[in-house]
Amino acid sequence: MASGIFAILDDVATLLDDAAIYSKLAAKKTAGLLGDDLAVNAEKATGFRASRELPVIWAITRGSVVNKLIILPLAFLLSAYAPWLIVPILLLGGAYLSYEGAEKALEWVLPHRHEKKPAAETSESKTELLETEAQKIRGAIRTDFILSIEIIIIALGTVMDQSLGIRILVVSLIALLATVGVYGLVALLVRMDDAGIYLITRARQMSGTAARFIRRTGHMLVAALPYIIRLLGVIGTVAMLLVGGGMYVHNIDAIHHALEFLPGIVGELLTGTILGIILVGVMHLVQRLRTASA
Repeated sequence: MASGIFAILDDVATLLDDAAIYSKLAAKKTAGLLGDDLAVNAEKATGFRASRELPVIWAITRGSVVNKLIILPLAFLLSAYAPWLIVPILLLGGAYLSYEGAEKALEWVLPHRHEKKPAAETSESKTELLETEAQKIRGAIRTDFILSIEIIIIALGTVMDQSLGIRILVVSLIALLATVGVYGLVALLVRMDDAGIYLITRARQMSGTAARFIRRTGHMLVAALPYIIRLLGVIGTVAMLLVGGGMYVHNIDAIHHALEFLPGIVGELLTGTILGIILVGVMHLVQRLRTASA
């Protein structure tokens, strides 16, 4: 009896050791995409009222967890029974990200397409503000779903020759990292001004060089936040185009060979931008036709 228990414990320990080794390998493979995931989701989670930032991030985080719970079993099933479906799913996701990124970029280039109303006209009711917030949250969760698919597929690809237990442990760990790590960092970023205000308040209770240093650091954090949010908006948009284009460059040989003369990142960005602009044009054409026929 005792020997059987020790044998089981030994098997569990071996499984956990192997999972740790392959988790490091999968983390290295997905590191770049996790960075893109952070940039995209940070951009999606900003632009809300200060009092709503943390509740919004928590809502997106819950949605991200649900996404992972849907994607993980489907990924294991597809890899076992229908691996040919994985690439088309990635391409659909790439099209969505390219569309989102191109639409955002075109808003910068052609700002008249979405003119902002004066503040007096945007004083919406609480119900309207909550509905707008809910729409943004749903959009962020959809984007997270697409990014999660690629992160999980790449992580799964690193352990396809391992046992089912190793695959489940490693991919689940990477999925957990993609949610807790990314949204934890996003929450820290958007509340950076609170940290700055706290340091300024603490400095008032102190004196000397330490107080001046802490006060300056606090002012720097408060002043830097608007610029960081704008920068995250740019980085997040570029990341969507890169990831979306990358799904096509890495999965369609014709595109890959046609862009071999370009550095990898340039080819992916170019592909995502062209695809996104085409899709934005198609969507606007469809909307006009619907309006004309209505």
